[in-house]
This record gives sequence, structure tokens and C-alpha cells, in this order.
Amino acid sequence: MSFASIFSQIHGVVHDPQHRPIAGASVELRALHSAFTRQAVTQQDGTFTIAAIPLGDYSILVTEAGFDDLRQSITLASDTSPALHFQLHVGAVHQSASVTADASADSVTPTTLISRLEIARTPGADRTNSMAMITDYVPGAYMTHDMLHMRGGHQVSWLIDGVEIPNTNIASNLGAQIDPKDIDYLEVQRGSYTADVSDRTYGVFNVVPRTGFERNREAELVMSAGNFLQTNDQLNLGDHTNKFAYYASLNGNRSDYGLAPPVSHPLHDAANGYGGFASLLYNRTPRDQFRLVTQLRHDFFQIPYDPSTTDAEAQQFDPPYGSSQLRDVQHETDGLAALTWLHTFNTSTVLQVSPFYHYNRANYDYADAAEAPVATTYHRASVYAGVQANLTTQIARHTLQAGMYSFGQHDNYLFGSLFNDGTQPSQDFSLPDSAAGGVVEEFISDNYQPLSWLTLIAGLHETHFKGQFVENQTDPRFGIAVQVPHLRWVFRGFYGRYYQPPPLLTAAGPVVQFANANNTDFAPLHGERDEEHQFGLKIPYRDWVLDADTFKTRVNNFLDHSNVGDSSIYFPVTIDGALVRAWELTLRSPRLWRMLQLHLAYSNQIAEQRGNITGGLICAPIASPQCDAGFDYSPVDHDQRNTLNTGFDATLPWKIVASTNVYYGSGFTNGGYDPSGPPADPRYPNPYLPQHTTFDLSVGRSIGARASVSVTVLNAANRRVLLDNSLTFGGFHYNDPRQIAGELRYRFHY
Repeated sequence: MSFASIFSQIHGVVHDPQHRPIAGASVELRALHSAFTRQAVTQQDGTFTIAAIPLGDYSILVTEAGFDDLRQSITLASDTSPALHFQLHVGAVHQSASVTADASADSVTPTTLISRLEIARTPGADRTNSMAMITDYVPGAYMTHDMLHMRGGHQVSWLIDGVEIPNTNIASNLGAQIDPKDIDYLEVQRGSYTADVSDRTYGVFNVVPRTGFERNREAELVMSAGNFLQTNDQLNLGDHTNKFAYYASLNGNRSDYGLAPPVSHPLHDAANGYGGFASLLYNRTPRDQFRLVTQLRHDFFQIPYDPSTTDAEAQQFDPPYGSSQLRDVQHETDGLAALTWLHTFNTSTVLQVSPFYHYNRANYDYADAAEAPVATTYHRASVYAGVQANLTTQIARHTLQAGMYSFGQHDNYLFGSLFNDGTQPSQDFSLPDSAAGGVVEEFISDNYQPLSWLTLIAGLHETHFKGQFVENQTDPRFGIAVQVPHLRWVFRGFYGRYYQPPPLLTAAGPVVQFANANNTDFAPLHGERDEEHQFGLKIPYRDWVLDADTFKTRVNNFLDHSNVGDSSIYFPVTIDGALVRAWELTLRSPRLWRMLQLHLAYSNQIAEQRGNITGGLICAPIASPQCDAGFDYSPVDHDQRNTLNTGFDATLPWKIVASTNVYYGSGFTNGGYDPSGPPADPRYPNPYLPQHTTFDLSVGRSIGARASVSVTVLNAANRRVLLDNSLTFGGFHYNDPRQIAGELRYRFHY
């Protein structure tokens, strides 16, 4: 599990033009988008340290009598300790400077930081179940078969306020982990993780929730309406004092377009949801801070279907019926609570202790017991409870971290199928089941900066998993970052290993008999083991930042998912091996001419798998020729070689703002391609499905000081293509149709 902190610390030295230290200078750190502040005073040697700072954008003001004030902007990434130098000049010359902390040589992890303002302006990104805040800015991140994939996989970690929210179940949830409107900053980490981050190799989403520091007894009402009878609404409020801050929200949404449909026109595709979120922050003393985050939400999805029984989709998905008679639905509930105690022993030593609780339920049901060929029931409820703790201290040029993360898990299941096609009338079943397990992890890491331009990172991560069996894994991590003087270019390299604990999986009685009747069986799931090599280069130039990296991830026991026979019961599986290789590029501009900011994210990726399914729902009998997949690599079902997102955010005259995003995908793996014969669908004879491009636009205007309106158009040209044919959640999946929605935001005091 990942348990990287959302916090950073700043070390600095203040000196005069002759490089003599200035003692007693005042240093104020202030968040750019809220009232959060921290103060420090320089020591006799001119140094200062400010600890426990949440990641984000800040300004630093340094003042001292007899010297001109110096103001500097800075962007902080998590778990970093940038060392800053401030040179004060005598006189009345105004000074300003800009620096980005993650462009320094103190980290080997490539990151993308998205702010609350960017989420609000990015087309469609603030909708409750949207992943546009990730896919529009992060290379190699995209949606396919209604799930987020990143860097060749779909096992990612969500950290809320620095606390890992465990969810070991693959492919059973459709709703998002958190409403984007409740996020202050989102930091996306892309590989090269230090030892305080463990199993989810493919991506870590570090969420800084809204706290109320951006509010003074102020509330905001967000209302929207658009085609497909969609609406996405929220009421939020917040306030703060020097010692206490709170933020709370209630949200609701509905639409006649929810999941990606198997045909271009969506049928039986409604979705709705509602929920609440709260964040409390209490500074009991200057050394002790308590943070509480809670959330409860419910989501409902209709599973879309293809009305035809003769088209290519129907011939590949449960012939001769296809999905024409299915009217399935899914209900999901998610609740979490995480309490954090943050204790600052001194300016260089910080302790974080966070107990947490997470409840997640996904119930897949049929709407009509007569559905053909199979009416499916699959209920799962998971309860997680645990604690994480870590200690960070600085000794000389070493930043040392040690910590632990542990949780217990209990899952309840209900499996059921009614066979209405006359083939297996005696095998109808409804079977409850349960499983329990747990994880204990410990880590130690060192970030050593022998020189200002050189950082060496080393650490060990130990994992103990206990379920139906026991697995232990020790993973080393090593990294180096070198900054070229004057140019400020940063070269980085990394080698590390990861272990992903497996989902809890049980199957017995009629479920096994049903699987056996479909030439499948169940085998224990073991953990995924990954080995990553990554090299990168970050080039800052006049506040532009270009970041390029290349990585190779070699996987043993690749975690994926599959369905049982002609049912919609999905089980996790492990595949013998996988190999992911990619080149990635991101480009972010400064605010050009004080009005325009550009972004670009590109990935050239090859994600392949090899060998047989080794765990979970396996082919049976294992010795039969049809179960021999060989050891040649072939693309995974979500492989897409080229993915590009680019766009801009502009502040225009007359209080108008505009944002765009252009997405290009070269096409996902064609599941119906047969290299030795004709394709399953003659329209798609190639190994990959067609390329696709969409254009999104959002235009808004402020009305006075309290209100704003905006109009968003997604897939403006309404270009429709078959996105993937992997036969999950109702069959094939077309890309999203054109969606148009208007939004009103109104702020008021209470």
C-alpha cells in the first residue's frame, strides 16, 4: 500500500549581497489559493526551516529592517525538502523571483500537480465521476471499458489527506474515489517511488482535500444542466480561524448517459449518485495538529446493452442473445474516515499517525429474473480498518523516514446465476461466501544530498500479507538525481521492486461447478511482483517545464480480471508475466502574457502479457492444448501505443475564461483480431482498433464578485468510434458522445 505524505518542508538561508548570514529575518509562507500561512525567523547562521507544509502553490515573503522585502513563489511536491537561498539587497528596489521546488534535484519521482482552479476550469473535470483531471494532464492515463488505466495497468492508489485508502478489489467499482469538487490539489506520482510507497506500481493519486482555509464563513452552490438530462450539483461551505478550519459538502448527480455503451447510441444507460464530504483541521498547539477527513457516497449505474442479436458484438458476447435481453444494474456505496495526528518535535522532526476506516460495496444485480442467457447476481462488501504511522527527521544532509502501514480486511460475497437459455437448468445457484486477510508493511528510506546538485535515495520496503496463505516480500529502491548547475536541468535514474498483495478470492460449491462447466476453474491468487527501471530529464526554461522519462516495468503474476462463462460475474486473475515499456513527455507553460497557459501530455507505450493465467479464474483442464497460451508476448486488452492530450487555459477580457483539451488515441487492442484467420468483425481487420480524436471546450464568465456561469462541450464534433471490444460491463464500448452542459456557481456568506 502507498502511504506517502502530502507534507513537505522547506529549508532556507537568508544572506546579504556579500553572502553574510542575516539573523532575525522574518519569513512568511502563504498559500496562493487560501489563507493558510506559516512563519519562521532565521537563526544566527541565517537558516530557517518550516515543516509540515501540505503540497501546493505558495509565496514566501522575507523581510528584515534595512533591507528590501523579497517575495518568491514556489510549488511544493510531497515528501520533498527544497533548500532555498534568499539574497536581500539594501535599499528600496522591489524584488521578486520564482522557483518550482519539484524542478530541484531532491526527488526522483516524476509528478503532475493539478490545482482546484484547474479542476474547475478543465472541460468536464469537476463532474462527480470524471477522471479528466487525470487523463487530460497525465501521460499514459486514459479511460477504457469504464475504468482508469495508467502506465499499462489499472491497480492505482488513492491517498486522501496523505492516508492510503485500501481497496484490493479489481474491476468491481465504477464510481470515483472522491468528488473532484472536494479536491484542493491532486498530485499524481508516476513511478520511481521511494520506499514509503509500495504496491500500486502504475500510479499514485495524492489528494489534498479542501480544508476551509480558502473560506471565511462562505458557501458555494454549484448547479448544472445539460443534454441526456444530466445535472451535477453541490453545496459546500467552509470557514477558518488561526486554530480551526472546516469544510463540508453535499452533492448529487444524474444522467441518462453513464457508462460507455456497446453500440453508438446508448440504451439503458442512466446513472445517479449522491454523497457528502467533510474535512476538519484543528491546531491544538503550535506542535500538534489534528486532521479528520470523512466521506459517504452512493452511486447507481444501469448497464447498457446492444439490442441486436445478429451484429458482430452479439456474436462475440453470449451468442445467440448478445446483451439484448440484459437489463442489469449496479449499486455502489463507499464510506471512509481518516484521523491524522501530526506532531512536530522540532523544525526537522515530524511524526504522523493516522488510523483509518474504509467501507466499500458493489452490488451487481439483474432487473428481470427471466433475462437470457444468464441472470447474474454478484454482491461484494469490503471492510478495511488499520493505521499508518511515519517519522521524518533531518540529520545533517540526510532526510530519514521510517514508518509502518497495516490493515485488516473482511469481505462478504453473494454469487448467483439463473440460467434461462435452457442449457443448465439444474445449475441455478445463489451462494454467500466470505474471506478475511490483512497486510503489514514497514519501510525505511534515506534522501541524502551530499551536494546541492546531487541527491541519492535508498530504501527498503517490507510487506507481510496473510489471507488463505502467507507471503513476505522485501523490496529495495534506489535513485539518483543530478542537477546541472546554471542550466538547472535535472537528470534522474531509478531502480526498484514492488509487491502488490492479491485480492481476497474464494469460490466453492455451485460457483466452482459453474466455472468447470465453462472450462474454467479457480486457483489461489498470489501477489504481483514488479521490477521497474526509469530514467528521466526535467528541463526548466523561463518558467516553462519540460519533463521526459522512459521506463520499463517487468511483471510477474500480472493482476487482471475476467468473467465466468456467459455471466457478468468478474473475478480477478493473475497472468504469468507482463512487460510495459514507454516514453513519456509533459510540457507546462507559465502564464503567457498574463492570460494563457498551455499543457501537453504524451505517451508512447507498449503493454504486453505472456503465458497462462496462473491464479483466480484459470483455464481448465490446465494440461489441455487450448489452455496453453505460450510464452510469446501479446498486447494486453487496454494497450494503446500513442496517447496525446494538449490544450490551454486562458483568462480573457470582460472576465471571460476559456479552456480546451484535444485528446488523441491511436486505438486500443482489437480483441477480435486473429493473426491466423479472418477477424471476428470484418470492419476491424487490424491488430488495433481505429484511432480517435476528441475536442473539449469550456467557456465561462464571472458575474460580479459572487457568481459565475460556464458552458462546457465534450467531444464537440461528436466523433464516435468503437473504443474497445474487451467484453466487460455489457459488452463492447464506444467512446463518449457529445455532451453539452451549462453551470452556475454562486458564493454567499452565512
